[in-house]
Amino acid sequence: MHTRNDIFSVQGPEEFNALALKIFHFQYSENEVYRRFCDLLQTDTQKVDSIKKIPFLPIEFFKSEKVISSSEEAEIVFTSSGTTGQQKSKHFVTDLEIYVESFRRGFEYFYNNVEDYAVLALLPSYLEREGSSLIFMAKDLIERSRNPHSGFYLNDLEALKDKLQLLEQQHQKVLLIGVSFALLDLAEGSSFHLKNTIVMETGGMKGRRKEMIRAELHEVLKNGFGVEKIHSEYGMTELLSQAYSTGDGVFECPPWMKILIRDPEDALSLLPPGKTGGLNIIDLANINSCSFIATQDLGKDLENGKTEILGRFDNSDIRGCNLLII
Repeated sequence: MHTRNDIFSVQGPEEFNALALKIFHFQYSENEVYRRFCDLLQTDTQKVDSIKKIPFLPIEFFKSEKVISSSEEAEIVFTSSGTTGQQKSKHFVTDLEIYVESFRRGFEYFYNNVEDYAVLALLPSYLEREGSSLIFMAKDLIERSRNPHSGFYLNDLEALKDKLQLLEQQHQKVLLIGVSFALLDLAEGSSFHLKNTIVMETGGMKGRRKEMIRAELHEVLKNGFGVEKIHSEYGMTELLSQAYSTGDGVFECPPWMKILIRDPEDALSLLPPGKTGGLNIIDLANINSCSFIATQDLGKDLENGKTEILGRFDNSDIRGCNLLII
């Protein structure tokens, strides 16, 4: 259908929209789950001539169905963490190289060459299970940083504190990427003054701490690490691309990903900029599953390609990855 080059060479809204529409028609044809969903909505595919008319598949389908647009066998199946008793999302990935290219290019798009950093990953709850797409990405970034200090930290916070202080003294650029509760554990009782470190949270309390709104979390982390901004990564099992925030919960997408805001009262209608609603995500890298996902997260369009992500709907599951409950 499409080469990876089509997806990752997209430039500007016209090219994005044209490719998104091609992928819509391809996935309607090849993805049985998505086609059934569109048919239930009585979608006239011939009239889908703009991305605003594309139906977005509710993310819950990844829990109950095999969402796939390929006859190929899955090379890997990414699973959500979830809590005990919750049904887990499964993302059947038939071309792992697309995921690898997506997160490598996405990281470089926002943070330049990973070899400039020592990558320290504080992701204990993800390391303790199989099937995490975040662990897969972090492992690749650690390896490609080619820095002897890069690595995973499970529960040895004292060693990580010492490492951060050492790298600070060496004026080494550091990316500290961590799940929220673990970053809080590290920041508490510490008085860091990190000048060369990007602190990036991937969300998630995993039931280990009470949920906090992002602004409150970031305030605690800024004070603990002595940094002006807390960065964030917005990714999930069901997506092969990530959005990033350099602070204040304001996210940007790489060129092959786009966030639209839907009306919480009418899931088929989109909202204008400045209005809070549900996040619909177009991820062209999801070519072999479904590129059009209606998430359970809330946000608003700030225009100029920026989205404020606020949290998630109260009635949705506490997702294993990324966001905090409002």
